Amino acid sequence: MPLALLALAMGAFGIGTTEFVATGILPQVADTFGVSIPSAGYLVTCYAVGVVVGAPVTTLLGTRMPRKTMLALLMGVFTAGNLLCAAAPDFALLLAGRVLASFAHGAFFGIGSVVAAGLVAPHRRASAISLMFSGLTIANVAGVPLGTLVGQTAGWRVTFVLIAALGVLGVAGVLCFVPKDRRPEVSGVAGEAAALRDPQVLLAMLMTVLGFGGVFAAVTYIAPILTDVASFPESSVSWLLVVFGCGLVLGNILGGRLADRRLMPMLATALSLLGLTLLCLSLAASHQAATVVLIFLIGFFGFATVPPLQKRVLDNAAGAPTLASSLNIGAFNLGNAIAAWLGGLTIDAGYGYASASAVGAAMAAAAVLVALLSVHLDTRRARGAVPAGEPLTGKPLPEDALDPAS
Repeated sequence: MPLALLALAMGAFGIGTTEFVATGILPQVADTFGVSIPSAGYLVTCYAVGVVVGAPVTTLLGTRMPRKTMLALLMGVFTAGNLLCAAAPDFALLLAGRVLASFAHGAFFGIGSVVAAGLVAPHRRASAISLMFSGLTIANVAGVPLGTLVGQTAGWRVTFVLIAALGVLGVAGVLCFVPKDRRPEVSGVAGEAAALRDPQVLLAMLMTVLGFGGVFAAVTYIAPILTDVASFPESSVSWLLVVFGCGLVLGNILGGRLADRRLMPMLATALSLLGLTLLCLSLAASHQAATVVLIFLIGFFGFATVPPLQKRVLDNAAGAPTLASSLNIGAFNLGNAIAAWLGGLTIDAGYGYASASAVGAAMAAAAVLVALLSVHLDTRRARGAVPAGEPLTGKPLPEDALDPAS
């Protein structure tokens, strides 16, 4: 296994910790600044919006820069953002720190996906992507619960200091293990954007927005769901987040393996089961045993969609894999922002914290419909529009497009 994949996973671990830990410390942040929990939820929403905006901007700014250098710089930005969060004297600056850290997120995972896929044989690309994303999932087993526990005991500012230290380790890992690459030849913004004309790329991104957004509709408010609806003590939130994280890890591994075999059938199935699980949580959140099982399944089915969605975009964006990959990471977080906002609306309307999970179920159901449309277009291509020898997922990604040295 290339050490570069482990270095990318290390960076993903730090980014995953800062992204998800906010859901575990919302009550503490709300108490510090005297805001409501739905208002504190803007820590999630603003981070997600920052990823959406930052992903294409930082990717295009770095198109003439070696990917290794760009990855190291992105981890530096991530570290600075978390230090600002730790020192923020008011809620506005805390949000600013979250946005700064988020600007590294999309480009890191987008560029990292291309590098990871280029380190292995074509039939193992989804698995390589899932290995890089394993850092994100392991963050939910170790980093997020630990960060939540630290936030509850030593204070949420200490949590962000520790996350900044993870950023320093991420910079070191990239510099030490990611292979050197020459400065890429690019055709400008127009050339990068040209590959995004394929409707399958746009459909894959829409599936990303709706599918993973469904996960965050529930996860954004998981702490109050557990304490106020399921009546778990606050001290239980950390280990329940470990349960969620275990689901993410296993779903990511299985999703990567199955996506290398039958991508679209696996993706449609995972999205369908995700929607069903979210619906069940909205109805059974007051039952503790059921809630524990459902939290695990939401993580499992939710992250089982990540490697296939990322590979789907790469397969269909042959001309601009880096930009398309980064934009799809932005799509994940656009879904997160929309879901957190919609979930907050239903909570503020008086429907209770569990209503956010019902919002997620509706989003996942919509993602299934988009997946079926995408399969339909694949079938039409196979019958006449796609030359013999090309895969049903669209244009194959050229080998040199995924080579870290390209």
